[in-house]
Amino acid sequence: MSSLVHYTVQGAAARIVLDSPHNHNALSTALVHQLRQGLSDAAEESGVRAVVLTHTGTTFCAGADLAEAAGRDPGDVAVDRAHEMTHLLRAILELPIPVIAAVDGHVRAGGLGLIGACDLVVAGPASTFALTEARIGVAPSIISLTLLPKMSPRAAGRYFVTGEKFDAAEAAAIGLITTAADDVDAAVAGLIANIAKGSPQGLAASKALTTASILKDFDRHAEKLAKQSAALFVSDEAREGMLAFLQKRPPSWTQS
Repeated sequence: MSSLVHYTVQGAAARIVLDSPHNHNALSTALVHQLRQGLSDAAEESGVRAVVLTHTGTTFCAGADLAEAAGRDPGDVAVDRAHEMTHLLRAILELPIPVIAAVDGHVRAGGLGLIGACDLVVAGPASTFALTEARIGVAPSIISLTLLPKMSPRAAGRYFVTGEKFDAAEAAAIGLITTAADDVDAAVAGLIANIAKGSPQGLAASKALTTASILKDFDRHAEKLAKQSAALFVSDEAREGMLAFLQKRPPSWTQS
């Protein structure tokens, strides 16, 4: 299996880099598996006080890997993908180490779910964000578990349905990210320096306080939302939407 995620340790931080630029760091089964392994490795690493989740290329994460469904039963793909995403988001939330997303590129669909699960998010001037699921006939079902607790209700009501693109300043204003920064590396280094002053026990317990209510709702709604996500994925509208996306043409419902 090719390496789509790179793991290194630099001082007090484990660095996990999404490195699948050929498909814009899409959430393929292989990438999700390797990302979860990186999180697990960080939890076992002595001296690590923070995890930095970042990327190569101009895109942090484009969401689901739509091309991966080719040649497989759509129902199986939908169920597998829903459970993969649920387990990944929960792994970030449960990790006893703060996770910092360092973003300076495009974030789409499921990629927003990742940063919603992270404890802190720093985004640079090249960052753009959009929830484009409705445009291909699906919905941000599972990732709503990490986005709705972070975004303001008015912002969620807008961006969940419009698919509009917005920048880092807007993302900070609506609570999606922690800070917009001209120098992402410097901002992340400052956060790590402060986090590193905490003890492992203190950091784990403090993070748990901030994620407890999210995890409570996560457990209450995850299975229902996974089923909704899978059902939408295999619908006629979603098939048309995803085919149109791959063929780079408008879907049928936008044509006169």
